[in-house]
Amino acid sequence: MNWEQLLSLKRHGDTHKRLRKEQDETRLGFEVDYDRIIFSTAFRSLQDKTQVIPLSKTDFVHTRLTHSLEVSVVGRSLGRRAGKKLLEKHPHLSEVHGYRFNDFGAIVAAAALAHDIGNPPFGHSGEKAIGEYFKTGGGVKYQSVLSEKEYQDIIDFEGNANGFKLLTQSRAGVDGGLRLSYATLGAFMKYPKESLPKKPTKHIADKKYGFFQSEKESFQAIAEELGLLQTRSGKDRSFARHPLTYLVEAADDICYTIIDFEDGINLGLISEDFALEYLIKLVKDSINTKKYNALAYKEDRLSYLRALAINTLINDAITIFLANEEAMLDGSFSESLMDQSNYKAQIKDIISLSVQKIYQSQEVIEKEIAGYKIISDILEVYTTALIRTKEGNASNYDTLMLRTLPEFYCQTEVSHYTILLNTCCYVASLSDSAAVHIHNKIMGKQL
Repeated sequence: MNWEQLLSLKRHGDTHKRLRKEQDETRLGFEVDYDRIIFSTAFRSLQDKTQVIPLSKTDFVHTRLTHSLEVSVVGRSLGRRAGKKLLEKHPHLSEVHGYRFNDFGAIVAAAALAHDIGNPPFGHSGEKAIGEYFKTGGGVKYQSVLSEKEYQDIIDFEGNANGFKLLTQSRAGVDGGLRLSYATLGAFMKYPKESLPKKPTKHIADKKYGFFQSEKESFQAIAEELGLLQTRSGKDRSFARHPLTYLVEAADDICYTIIDFEDGINLGLISEDFALEYLIKLVKDSINTKKYNALAYKEDRLSYLRALAINTLINDAITIFLANEEAMLDGSFSESLMDQSNYKAQIKDIISLSVQKIYQSQEVIEKEIAGYKIISDILEVYTTALIRTKEGNASNYDTLMLRTLPEFYCQTEVSHYTILLNTCCYVASLSDSAAVHIHNKIMGKQL
């Protein structure tokens, strides 16, 4: 792979090449990507989607929105710092093509901003709840009308693939979705493969999948424009990652490791003593002990440690990225940047404590159980109404339910796969509170 192609400014529908040196410096194409994402309806809904604690009543706990904004900020720093070094190594990118180090920061920031845009309500348990409905619940009856890969898309519903669908899906009068640059879409794609074969290798790009069958052809076109290496041929499509994806992933890893930990401390699920014990191992070379001891309040002490820890991990990630640039360009770099971190042991300790004290806390477990029931019930009502309508035997109740669906999701003169996937995507689009509200109406608890 080569950087000239990987930094493509092309957008869906373009008939001629967009050149970096012809860009308006006051509104660069990669910065337009960021703006389009942040003003999108899908991004706005993240303000009421779970990051750690579902339906939290506390002000300071992160939602998917605040998490995404923070990941974007860290991603921008990673991209700019990597871009500066890459332009020194490949001066023709600047001298001939006009790229600047800020371009790398803008691409990573935009892709990082969108990294959770396809996630369902109730956190990662929401993904599992959608899949379980079709795998072991009422939706298992649809397996016979789907191809193997279509069924896998649904029983292993993936927020990353839904995110790609949201960013690129054409609607009436809106061709190509948000029409982001191909560089940003490439950096967004953590798992550039179909849902099958599942985890065929230990390569990080094969860990999950990144596009549904409905977007297979559009991703193929983007991958070809970017020059992504095809890693499988024949009926199974998969590609090597865009190198900047590793920076997007690192930004996410850094933020959820440190900031979810901070949330746990603020919630009282983890004692502040643990913060000092665990975070000090990350910041011992940069901490100003006098400044730290002068901070009278817990929130200020945590903020100081968090800032130092994030900066430490940013420096580490950049070192690893630059040392492995060539391996990323030939598709052979098979781990995340943080998997090769000098602080891998410390990161593992922090995540283990977060799992024990936060992700498996009673409050989280109880709300995830409720989320399973809510999502299953909503899927049951809408898939039944849509499929019955398609088959011409809808009840009056089915007809009433369809009137509550947004018009885009009411299409029934399409394949079973399209109906079922669209219904999954509708449920995934709901905020936590909206899902609870719809469920209350379905159950007759709210008039």
